Amino acid sequence: MRMGELSRRTGVPVPTIKYYIREGLLPAGRLTSPNQASYDDSHERRLRLIRALLDVGGLKVAAIADVLAAVDDPTTSVHKVLGVATDLVVPRYGDAEPDAELDTARKEVRELIARRGWLADGDSPAAEALAMALAALKRVGHGAFAEVLDAYADAAEKVAEADLAYAARRAGLDDLVESVVVGTVLGDTLLASLRRLAQADGSARLYESESRVEARRARVRGNGRTPG
Repeated sequence: MRMGELSRRTGVPVPTIKYYIREGLLPAGRLTSPNQASYDDSHERRLRLIRALLDVGGLKVAAIADVLAAVDDPTTSVHKVLGVATDLVVPRYGDAEPDAELDTARKEVRELIARRGWLADGDSPAAEALAMALAALKRVGHGAFAEVLDAYADAAEKVAEADLAYAARRAGLDDLVESVVVGTVLGDTLLASLRRLAQADGSARLYESESRVEARRARVRGNGRTPG
């Protein structure tokens, strides 16, 4: 296909495609004449991955180049490629000033990883983000939240299993990385929304009277009906 067709199929403007080629993110097309090049499905898949990393993952061009270099390196394992991609979409908090709460939280995170037998790096961006969250909880008087950390870890293992099972449906490595990035970023929103819904349900069952709970159930059943 010509670049115009590639643009129509992907929704990426021609000038942007040319920019990606100049930056080395997208391979150049196969020359069919001095002024014309041909593109194929591999270019379409790569463009979709670039847009996922940029629009969904929020990565800069340099970070996208790192992910694509890992994807294109035949010596890099799938596990390593996915690690590079997911580490880059984890929020960074900069260099935090060391304090007692953060030191304790980092220790708790390392102990959690060891206790659960996770093959994860205790110094990874995700581990640091978890430690930062635990330290923040300690500072506002909710250090006891660490007591429910394993319950959260149980849920996280199930979510990760579902994430990877979904991603495994994709055949190509570009598609696999795109799926993991999109699933990680948007999956966080899905998970947070489901949590809010479950909290609303649990709160109603715990604190509402039985009559109010029954009234809620009736409304939910009514809203959940499908047209006949």
